[in-house]
Amino acid sequence: MKKNLILLLFVSCQLFSQNPEKLFNEGNKQYKLSNYSEAISSYEQIESLGLISSELYYNLGNCYYKLNQVAPAIYNYEKALLLNPLNEDARSNLVFAKRLTIDAIEEIPKTIFQKLDGSIVKKLSYNEWAVVSVIFSVLGALLFLLFYFSFTPSKKRLFFVTSVLSFLLLAITLFFTMKEYAYTNTTVEAIIFSKEIDINNAPTENSENIFTLHEGTKVLVLDSVDNWRKIRIADGKTGWIIADKMKLLTFF
Repeated sequence: MKKNLILLLFVSCQLFSQNPEKLFNEGNKQYKLSNYSEAISSYEQIESLGLISSELYYNLGNCYYKLNQVAPAIYNYEKALLLNPLNEDARSNLVFAKRLTIDAIEEIPKTIFQKLDGSIVKKLSYNEWAVVSVIFSVLGALLFLLFYFSFTPSKKRLFFVTSVLSFLLLAITLFFTMKEYAYTNTTVEAIIFSKEIDINNAPTENSENIFTLHEGTKVLVLDSVDNWRKIRIADGKTGWIIADKMKLLTFF
Protein backbone atom coordinates (compact mmCIF):
# COMPACT_ATOMS: atom_id res chain seq x y z
CA MET A 1 0.00 0.00 0.00
CA LYS A 2 2.84 2.34 0.89
CA LYS A 3 4.58 1.64 -2.42
CA ASN A 4 1.35 2.37 -4.31
CA LEU A 5 0.96 5.66 -2.43
CA ILE A 6 4.52 6.70 -3.26
CA LEU A 7 3.98 5.77 -6.91
CA LEU A 8 0.76 7.79 -7.01
CA LEU A 9 2.51 10.81 -5.52
CA PHE A 10 5.35 10.47 -8.03
CA VAL A 11 2.95 10.29 -10.99
CA SER A 12 0.98 13.27 -9.65
CA CYS A 13 4.17 15.31 -9.37
CA GLN A 14 5.15 14.38 -12.92
CA LEU A 15 1.74 15.36 -14.27
CA PHE A 16 1.86 18.64 -12.37
CA SER A 17 5.34 19.39 -13.69
CA GLN A 18 4.01 18.83 -17.22
CA ASN A 19 1.09 21.26 -16.74
CA PRO A 20 1.14 23.39 -19.94
CA GLU A 21 0.08 26.60 -18.22
CA LYS A 22 2.75 26.14 -15.56
CA LEU A 23 5.38 25.45 -18.21
CA PHE A 24 4.30 28.47 -20.28
CA ASN A 25 4.44 30.78 -17.26
CA GLU A 26 7.83 29.34 -16.29
CA GLY A 27 9.09 29.98 -19.83
CA ASN A 28 7.86 33.58 -19.67
CA LYS A 29 9.52 34.01 -16.28
CA GLN A 30 12.86 32.68 -17.52
CA TYR A 31 12.64 34.90 -20.62
CA LYS A 32 12.16 38.01 -18.48
CA LEU A 33 15.23 36.94 -16.46
CA SER A 34 17.20 36.61 -19.74
CA ASN A 35 17.54 32.86 -19.16
CA TYR A 36 16.68 32.15 -22.78
CA SER A 37 17.89 28.54 -22.89
CA GLU A 38 15.77 27.68 -19.85
CA ALA A 39 12.77 29.42 -21.42
CA ILE A 40 13.26 27.38 -24.61
CA SER A 41 13.30 24.19 -22.54
CA SER A 42 9.93 25.06 -20.96
CA TYR A 43 8.31 26.02 -24.27
CA GLU A 44 9.60 22.92 -26.05
CA GLN A 45 8.18 20.72 -23.28
CA ILE A 46 4.77 22.16 -24.13
CA GLU A 47 5.34 21.35 -27.80
CA SER A 48 6.36 17.80 -26.89
CA LEU A 49 2.94 17.37 -25.23
CA GLY A 50 1.33 18.02 -28.62
CA LEU A 51 0.07 21.47 -27.60
CA ILE A 52 0.97 24.16 -30.12
CA SER A 53 -0.06 27.75 -30.74
CA SER A 54 1.12 30.79 -32.63
CA GLU A 55 2.08 32.43 -29.33
CA LEU A 56 4.21 29.44 -28.33
CA TYR A 57 6.26 29.54 -31.53
CA TYR A 58 6.46 33.33 -31.34
CA ASN A 59 7.99 33.07 -27.87
CA LEU A 60 10.41 30.38 -29.06
CA GLY A 61 11.42 32.62 -31.95
CA ASN A 62 12.11 35.48 -29.54
CA CYS A 63 14.31 33.25 -27.37
CA TYR A 64 16.39 32.02 -30.28
CA TYR A 65 16.65 35.57 -31.64
CA LYS A 66 18.05 36.75 -28.30
CA LEU A 67 20.61 33.92 -28.50
CA ASN A 68 21.56 35.03 -32.05
CA GLN A 69 20.49 31.66 -33.44
CA VAL A 70 19.20 32.85 -36.78
CA ALA A 71 17.77 29.67 -38.30
CA PRO A 72 15.75 28.53 -35.24
CA ALA A 73 14.44 32.09 -34.76
CA ILE A 74 13.21 32.36 -38.35
CA TYR A 75 11.89 28.80 -38.26
CA ASN A 76 9.73 29.47 -35.20
CA TYR A 77 8.47 32.86 -36.41
CA GLU A 78 7.44 31.18 -39.69
CA LYS A 79 5.57 28.46 -37.78
CA ALA A 80 3.84 31.11 -35.68
CA LEU A 81 2.61 32.73 -38.90
CA LEU A 82 1.49 29.41 -40.34
CA LEU A 83 -0.83 28.97 -37.36
CA ASN A 84 -1.93 32.60 -37.33
CA PRO A 85 -1.16 34.77 -40.39
CA LEU A 86 -2.50 37.77 -38.45
CA ASN A 87 0.21 37.55 -35.77
CA GLU A 88 1.74 40.93 -36.54
CA ASP A 89 4.32 40.65 -33.74
CA ALA A 90 5.71 37.48 -35.30
CA ARG A 91 5.65 39.07 -38.77
CA SER A 92 7.49 42.14 -37.51
CA ASN A 93 10.15 40.15 -35.62
CA LEU A 94 10.61 37.86 -38.63
CA VAL A 95 11.68 40.90 -40.64
CA PHE A 96 14.36 41.70 -38.03
CA ALA A 97 15.52 38.06 -37.91
CA LYS A 98 15.85 37.90 -41.69
CA ARG A 99 18.20 40.88 -41.57
CA LEU A 100 20.69 38.62 -39.79
CA THR A 101 20.83 36.19 -42.71
CA ILE A 102 23.72 36.25 -45.17
CA ASP A 103 21.90 35.35 -48.38
CA ALA A 104 20.50 38.36 -50.23
CA ILE A 105 18.07 36.74 -52.64
CA GLU A 106 15.99 38.93 -54.93
CA GLU A 107 12.49 37.63 -55.38
CA ILE A 108 10.97 37.17 -58.81
CA PRO A 109 8.63 40.14 -59.48
CA LYS A 110 5.06 39.23 -58.60
CA THR A 111 2.07 39.65 -60.86
CA ILE A 112 -0.89 41.74 -59.74
CA PHE A 113 -2.81 38.56 -58.90
CA GLN A 114 0.06 37.24 -56.77
CA LYS A 115 0.19 40.58 -54.94
CA LEU A 116 -3.55 40.44 -54.29
CA ASP A 117 -3.19 36.85 -53.12
CA GLY A 118 -0.49 37.85 -50.64
CA SER A 119 -2.28 40.94 -49.37
CA ILE A 120 -5.77 39.39 -49.07
CA VAL A 121 -5.98 35.60 -49.28
CA LYS A 122 -2.81 34.85 -47.31
CA LYS A 123 -3.96 37.06 -44.45
CA LEU A 124 -6.08 34.18 -43.12
CA SER A 125 -5.52 30.43 -42.88
CA TYR A 126 -7.92 28.08 -44.67
CA ASN A 127 -9.57 27.30 -41.30
CA GLU A 128 -10.23 30.99 -40.72
CA TRP A 129 -11.58 31.44 -44.27
CA ALA A 130 -13.87 28.45 -43.61
CA VAL A 131 -15.25 30.22 -40.52
CA VAL A 132 -15.89 33.36 -42.60
CA SER A 133 -17.68 31.21 -45.21
CA VAL A 134 -19.94 29.72 -42.55
CA ILE A 135 -20.79 33.20 -41.26
CA PHE A 136 -21.78 34.39 -44.75
CA SER A 137 -23.83 31.23 -45.36
CA VAL A 138 -25.81 31.74 -42.14
CA LEU A 139 -26.18 35.47 -42.83
CA GLY A 140 -27.35 34.80 -46.40
CA ALA A 141 -29.91 32.23 -45.24
CA LEU A 142 -31.32 34.58 -42.59
CA LEU A 143 -31.57 37.49 -45.04
CA PHE A 144 -33.32 35.27 -47.58
CA LEU A 145 -35.85 34.18 -44.96
CA LEU A 146 -36.46 37.82 -44.05
CA PHE A 147 -36.96 38.58 -47.74
CA TYR A 148 -39.39 35.68 -48.11
CA PHE A 149 -41.52 36.61 -45.10
CA SER A 150 -41.46 40.38 -45.59
CA PHE A 151 -44.49 42.13 -47.08
CA THR A 152 -43.17 45.66 -47.41
CA PRO A 153 -41.71 46.18 -50.92
CA SER A 154 -38.81 48.34 -49.70
CA LYS A 155 -37.81 45.75 -47.08
CA LYS A 156 -38.13 42.91 -49.58
CA ARG A 157 -35.77 44.74 -51.96
CA LEU A 158 -33.30 45.42 -49.13
CA PHE A 159 -33.29 41.82 -47.88
CA PHE A 160 -33.08 40.44 -51.41
CA VAL A 161 -30.07 42.58 -52.35
CA THR A 162 -28.23 41.90 -49.09
CA SER A 163 -28.94 38.15 -49.28
CA VAL A 164 -27.58 38.00 -52.84
CA LEU A 165 -24.53 39.96 -51.71
CA SER A 166 -24.03 37.54 -48.79
CA PHE A 167 -24.21 34.51 -51.09
CA LEU A 168 -21.77 36.18 -53.48
CA LEU A 169 -19.33 36.75 -50.61
CA LEU A 170 -19.95 33.15 -49.54
CA ALA A 171 -18.84 31.94 -52.98
CA ILE A 172 -15.72 34.13 -52.86
CA THR A 173 -14.70 33.02 -49.36
CA LEU A 174 -15.33 29.37 -50.26
CA PHE A 175 -12.97 29.81 -53.20
CA PHE A 176 -10.36 31.34 -50.88
CA THR A 177 -10.86 28.46 -48.43
CA MET A 178 -10.30 25.79 -51.06
CA LYS A 179 -7.37 27.69 -52.55
CA GLU A 180 -5.61 28.01 -49.20
CA TYR A 181 -6.39 24.40 -48.31
CA ALA A 182 -4.85 23.18 -51.57
CA TYR A 183 -1.83 25.45 -51.09
CA THR A 184 -1.27 24.28 -47.51
CA ASN A 185 -1.49 20.61 -48.43
CA THR A 186 0.67 20.74 -51.55
CA THR A 187 3.31 23.31 -50.61
CA VAL A 188 6.25 22.24 -48.48
CA GLU A 189 8.66 24.93 -47.29
CA ALA A 190 11.78 24.64 -45.18
CA ILE A 191 14.47 26.69 -43.43
CA ILE A 192 18.16 26.04 -44.00
CA PHE A 193 19.83 25.15 -40.68
CA SER A 194 23.43 24.63 -41.84
CA LYS A 195 25.79 27.57 -41.40
CA GLU A 196 26.74 27.12 -45.04
CA ILE A 197 25.72 24.45 -47.54
CA ASP A 198 26.50 23.91 -51.22
CA ILE A 199 23.51 23.22 -53.45
CA ASN A 200 24.11 20.59 -56.14
CA ASN A 201 22.67 20.20 -59.62
CA ALA A 202 21.81 16.52 -58.99
CA PRO A 203 21.02 14.33 -55.96
CA THR A 204 24.53 12.87 -55.68
CA GLU A 205 27.63 13.72 -53.64
CA ASN A 206 29.88 14.10 -56.69
CA SER A 207 27.49 16.35 -58.65
CA GLU A 208 28.37 19.96 -59.44
CA ASN A 209 27.88 22.69 -56.82
CA ILE A 210 25.80 25.42 -58.44
CA PHE A 211 25.28 27.88 -55.59
CA THR A 212 25.64 28.22 -51.81
CA LEU A 213 23.05 28.93 -49.13
CA HIS A 214 23.40 29.91 -45.48
CA GLU A 215 21.36 29.42 -42.32
CA GLY A 216 17.96 31.03 -42.11
CA THR A 217 17.16 31.00 -45.83
CA LYS A 218 13.64 29.87 -46.69
CA VAL A 219 13.26 27.38 -49.54
CA LEU A 220 10.44 25.60 -51.34
CA VAL A 221 10.75 21.80 -51.45
CA LEU A 222 9.86 20.44 -54.89
CA ASP A 223 10.92 16.79 -54.89
CA SER A 224 12.81 14.11 -52.96
CA VAL A 225 15.19 11.29 -53.85
CA ASP A 226 16.45 9.16 -50.94
CA ASN A 227 17.98 11.62 -48.47
CA TRP A 228 18.11 14.45 -51.01
CA ARG A 229 15.56 17.21 -51.52
CA LYS A 230 15.10 19.36 -54.61
CA ILE A 231 14.55 22.99 -53.61
CA ARG A 232 13.75 26.32 -55.19
CA ILE A 233 14.70 29.69 -53.73
CA ALA A 234 12.92 33.03 -54.12
CA ASP A 235 14.81 34.07 -57.26
CA GLY A 236 13.77 30.89 -59.09
CA LYS A 237 17.03 28.93 -58.81
CA THR A 238 16.68 25.21 -58.13
CA GLY A 239 19.06 22.56 -56.84
CA TRP A 240 19.48 19.56 -54.55
CA ILE A 241 20.32 19.54 -50.84
CA ILE A 242 20.79 16.82 -48.23
CA ALA A 243 17.56 16.57 -46.22
CA ASP A 244 19.05 16.96 -42.73
CA LYS A 245 20.59 20.33 -43.62
CA MET A 246 17.19 21.96 -43.32
CA LYS A 247 13.97 21.69 -41.29
CA LEU A 248 10.53 21.46 -42.87
CA LEU A 249 7.89 23.98 -41.82
CA THR A 250 5.44 21.34 -40.65
CA PHE A 251 3.90 20.35 -37.35
CA PHE A 252 5.05 16.97 -35.93
